[in-house]
Amino acid sequence: MVKTEAQPPAADSEDTGNLRARALEAALEIAEERGWQRVRMRDVAELVGVPHARILDAYRDLDAVADAWFLRGWKGMLAPKAPGFNALPAQQRIETCMLGWFDALAPHREVTVQMLRGKAHLPHPHHWVPMIFNLSRTIQWLREAANLQAPYGTRRAEMEEVGLTWLFVATLWVWSRDQSLGQQRTRRFLRRRLSEADNAMTQIWGPGHPPEAPIPPPSEPPLGNTEGEPDGETVPEVDRG
Repeated sequence: MVKTEAQPPAADSEDTGNLRARALEAALEIAEERGWQRVRMRDVAELVGVPHARILDAYRDLDAVADAWFLRGWKGMLAPKAPGFNALPAQQRIETCMLGWFDALAPHREVTVQMLRGKAHLPHPHHWVPMIFNLSRTIQWLREAANLQAPYGTRRAEMEEVGLTWLFVATLWVWSRDQSLGQQRTRRFLRRRLSEADNAMTQIWGPGHPPEAPIPPPSEPPLGNTEGEPDGETVPEVDRG
């Protein structure tokens, strides 16, 4: 029986994980200088100091690098919370968790927006179709992070998902152009919209309405000339089907 020479093992998970982290940081660095659309995997490999083909052990393409960056947003939502978090009103829990997503991606806000625009490029359905599903996953992770109790698939959970989707997209629109210190514009916008939703629930359900009540989308999209927003700021209405 002839022994075959053992093949060298593939890069282990630790090395691959380290490569993924370094490649992501390299891509972000290049994007800050040139813009996301001008990032090339060859340049990422050169900056990391590995052969071009080695990058495939970490990412299949640049869109996968973007997905790794957005994963940080999910982790920001799910980051450990202060004691007593679950005892807070749902409105405050949602605000904390949603801001966790925006704060996690804030160091590269403009590049993040460029990534989203690239994913929405119509000639590339293999990018924008998954983005729709990732939005749904983001809302599901948000519901989990905020500890909203309505079981998945119930009427209340469905209404929460619709309201939270509108709220997230509207806040994302404001955040994408927010150059205020500490993203204060985004924070004011989100807090105001959550307060409006809470007031609407009080009118519908009365004082002491269910704390897990869904966030209803407003009848009109948020308009400009509101406190904390510059003149002309508008948020596009989301198609609610």
